[in-house]
Amino acid sequence: MSRIGKQPITVPAGVKVAIADRQVTATGPKGEMSLVLVGDVAVAHEDDVLVVSRANDDRRNRALHGLQRTLVANLVKGVSEGFTRELDIVGVGYRAAAQGSDGLDVTAGYSHPVHVKAPAGITFEVPTPTKIIVKGADKQLVGQVAADIRKIRKPEPYKGKGIRYSDEIVRRKAGKSAK
Repeated sequence: MSRIGKQPITVPAGVKVAIADRQVTATGPKGEMSLVLVGDVAVAHEDDVLVVSRANDDRRNRALHGLQRTLVANLVKGVSEGFTRELDIVGVGYRAAAQGSDGLDVTAGYSHPVHVKAPAGITFEVPTPTKIIVKGADKQLVGQVAADIRKIRKPEPYKGKGIRYSDEIVRRKAGKSAK
């Protein structure tokens, strides 16, 4: 039995979960999201708990059991709390500015600021010019948007300049040694 797959998912107050055919739909204060189940994995709704089970012990079903449970748990957490990803900007003259609700302008050493448009369901916060917070209900989309922003100017190992995740550690290299 999958250690992750057998764990129950508690549904918080204010979140409604509907299961129809192979589709799980969750509605909460942060929005509505749905997921189509793959393989012979089923979700049962018991009181305020969701239980993910598999039909048999085929190799494919064992592999998908824990994955489907985690995806359903992320679905429930996303519509109730949401997900955030924080980015730090390091470098002289590197900064970000929010452009209303439609996007973000990032100045990262290029001749022009780079405009990042916010996809549907994603919001940007810029508490300081060197900090960006990406928020949304879909964990995968939040991570992808944060990765796209980081890709504008990846952190470099010599001076540490660039855009990095707040929890990222950049290993520094020694520069040239003068003789």
